[in-house]
Amino acid sequence: MEELVGLREGSSGSPVTLQELWGPCPRIRRGIRGGLEWLKQKLFRVGEDWYFLMTLGVLMALISYAMNFAIGRVVRGSGIPELKTILSGVVLEDYLDIKNFGAKVVGLTCTLATGSTLFLGKVGPFVHLSVMIAAYLGRVHTKAIGEPENKSKQNEMLVAAAAVGVATVFAAPFSGVLFSIEVMSSHFSVWDYWRGFFAATCGAFMFRLLAVFNSEQETITSLYKTNFRVDVPFDLPEIFFFVALGAICGILSCVYLFCQRTFLGFVKTNRVTSKLLATSKPLYSALATLVLASITYPPGVGRFIASRLSMKQHLESLFDNNSWALMTRNSSPPWPEELDPQNLWFEWYHPRFTIFGTLAFFLVMKFWMLILATTIPMPAGYFMPIFILGAAIGRLIGEALAVAFPEGIVAGGVTNPIMPGGYALAGAAAFSGAVTHTISTALLAFELTGQIVHALPVLMAVLAANAIAQSFQPSFYDGTIIVKKLPYLPWIRGRKISSHRVTVEHFMNATITTVAKDTPLEEVVKVVTSTDMAKYLLVESTESQILVGTMERTHLVQALQAEPPSWAPGHQQCLQDILAGGCPVEPVTLQLSPETSLHQAHNLFELLNLQSLPVTSRGRAVGSVSWVELKKAISSLTNPPAPK
Repeated sequence: MEELVGLREGSSGSPVTLQELWGPCPRIRRGIRGGLEWLKQKLFRVGEDWYFLMTLGVLMALISYAMNFAIGRVVRGSGIPELKTILSGVVLEDYLDIKNFGAKVVGLTCTLATGSTLFLGKVGPFVHLSVMIAAYLGRVHTKAIGEPENKSKQNEMLVAAAAVGVATVFAAPFSGVLFSIEVMSSHFSVWDYWRGFFAATCGAFMFRLLAVFNSEQETITSLYKTNFRVDVPFDLPEIFFFVALGAICGILSCVYLFCQRTFLGFVKTNRVTSKLLATSKPLYSALATLVLASITYPPGVGRFIASRLSMKQHLESLFDNNSWALMTRNSSPPWPEELDPQNLWFEWYHPRFTIFGTLAFFLVMKFWMLILATTIPMPAGYFMPIFILGAAIGRLIGEALAVAFPEGIVAGGVTNPIMPGGYALAGAAAFSGAVTHTISTALLAFELTGQIVHALPVLMAVLAANAIAQSFQPSFYDGTIIVKKLPYLPWIRGRKISSHRVTVEHFMNATITTVAKDTPLEEVVKVVTSTDMAKYLLVESTESQILVGTMERTHLVQALQAEPPSWAPGHQQCLQDILAGGCPVEPVTLQLSPETSLHQAHNLFELLNLQSLPVTSRGRAVGSVSWVELKKAISSLTNPPAPK
């Protein structure tokens, strides 16, 4: 039976069904239907693949998180902050477990598959993968030769593995070793130098060799080729501009570090976002990725931020020798419908914007988008995006100088044009070095490009940026450690604070728990059950309090639980009897004096990766110092309490 149709009274339009004509609230339903049709037309005007691209970004983020959720919490994020904590002497459970390797690989693959949507790299996760393999190989080697585990050798392997992780990403063995030294540890053993260089060289060589075998390269070359002038790459007056660029990168790095750490702390403490991260991480990841995917869609806002370029293409275009502003001064090339691999710089130009507009808009948008992306719980590296941001800052300054001096700068009667690509290289090294508090980014820039002609200006820019950043903000990795509340020992920064005049006596923990050899076993049991200390200080007698060693809690509990031998009548059991039975006691090889300065104590803790030390006066145990007391002492120096 055909459906009945009719016309509304006084209407000359098309006929409608009787169900629609006599249904409830016909006007409201017609308004909703019209609104949906209008929204559909607006959305499809920017391209029907918008939905698929958005869905792709969201799905890859969810898959990346799902792999992490299935395995554990330790595979999320960069991995470098946790590795720094481990190398400082703290044990993080399951962080180096090889069972997390597969989840990290799959999650990182999904993260990189999102491309410019999330704008994240792989340096940090590769370092994590490398140290997981190193820890596993170390355990296999230990079991194979039958030796006991050696903490010192394990740390040597982890530091070398961190260098391999950086080297295999950039094919840069020299900067990989130096970067791992600067980031991972405050003190470094020269004995580990050759280990790091050997492993990093093998990794970098194999990485570039695979490109040759895959027919991507004819021979082993640099990762990002540049063609800077070799005869006169820069004029002497340009040194001032490079130093100024370094200062600008240092200031912007402080702003970035403050905003990133503040926003990350806000996400963790805000009631809504913290609840999402605690109970609905997939929903938070999907919402954040939806925002980023909507902005980076190329026919939309993405056309103004070069969103069709990959990270490698970003750097290749920003390191271009020619000045885009001068090239577009008398001509306006149209925005290409498809990506032109031979003219990547077209992606940075749009008829509505100038080169300066697109570069500035790129910096503003990527600044907060990268901060948002760092809060998504997935394996991701943050060094490469920061490196590209620095290159864009340098490119913007270089283009401005090229417009200000279109003929070049005259020096010694010779005029040489300005190369904005050189400023992009210096900006990338300076900004990334300031954010991570490293100098090796200058060498990394040279190894990436294969040219060292800008060695002096790049190094001066990196030094200027680090001088500003290290004076006002902790590094990106230290800030993440602070926000994640991982155990860490803060630096004593600046020479103006009187750390040498503060002694251990002023901040040590004087209320210590000791066990004496003549202590009755009943008292020893009370001490063990009423405290949760990992080690106990063993003294000669209750009266003398002469420190003779330390006892592990586990060993002491096992000795107390063992069946005691029969004793003579009237004999009171004491701790000395357990010690005679073979309970192990560790000698105290290092101890502090009440007159030891805070600076000396801090250096000992950093150099030897210590967690706590006893304090003795003339052999008597008078206190102890741990990370807690050191952090409080340093905090009171840097932020003294207000006078009453």
